[in-house]
Amino acid sequence: MLEKITVKSFLKKKERKEKITMLTAYDYPTAKIISLTELDGILVGDSLAMVVLGLENTLKVGMKEMLHHLDAVVRAKPRQLIVADMPFLSYETGDALKNAGLFAKHGADAVKLEGGEEFSDVVKKIVRAGIPVMGHIGLTPQRFLRLGGYRTIGKTESEEEQLLRDAKALEEAGVFSVVIENVYSSIAKRITESLSIPTICIGAGPYCDGQILVIHDLLGLSDFKPYFAKAYIDLKEIISKAISEYVREVKEGKFPSKEYYKEK
Repeated sequence: MLEKITVKSFLKKKERKEKITMLTAYDYPTAKIISLTELDGILVGDSLAMVVLGLENTLKVGMKEMLHHLDAVVRAKPRQLIVADMPFLSYETGDALKNAGLFAKHGADAVKLEGGEEFSDVVKKIVRAGIPVMGHIGLTPQRFLRLGGYRTIGKTESEEEQLLRDAKALEEAGVFSVVIENVYSSIAKRITESLSIPTICIGAGPYCDGQILVIHDLLGLSDFKPYFAKAYIDLKEIISKAISEYVREVKEGKFPSKEYYKEK
């Protein structure tokens, strides 16, 4: 049986220059499938707001929803590192440590929070309590109102320098890795080379220490696919065809055939 992946595993991969792979997951069957693969980490992301619950942004999920989906993933007992997203307003207030603790009690191996140097004190407090923290800079979806929408970050020199300050501040605060989202690749490269902890990219090019995607994007299930997300299969079409075939067979009396029922 393969060993459980930990935050130390991520740090060792950085040292060995081995790429880190992560995907989101929000339910038991998906996490069970992932558990049988060589993937390194699972993010129970607040992206579930849009890809699972059909909401328009990530601001509309809270601790209740995040813990519910975390529980489902944990029940699959994956060997992958399980990281739980701290949702909007769960760490900006005095409840940050309490909420991070709830995620740990529910089985998360680490928590992730969005933001840079302005949250370094929050990160220090959570890390000091013994809970590993993953940072998240660049396009931070919980801050899309302040950012002026979902856009690539780092166009101006001031934005680029702020990204570097954010990354450094988070490393000094004790995060074990940093997600860099929707940032120009040259900046992500500069950040990666300046840090001793791993960087995990989503829409920030090939120079990071690892990559993460929303699993619905990878499987071709999303209604909207970001420019940086590659669909490795069109599962939407496969599911649609299977449902259509089922409907046809029921209407034609072909299902259920004898192998699918019992007669006395």
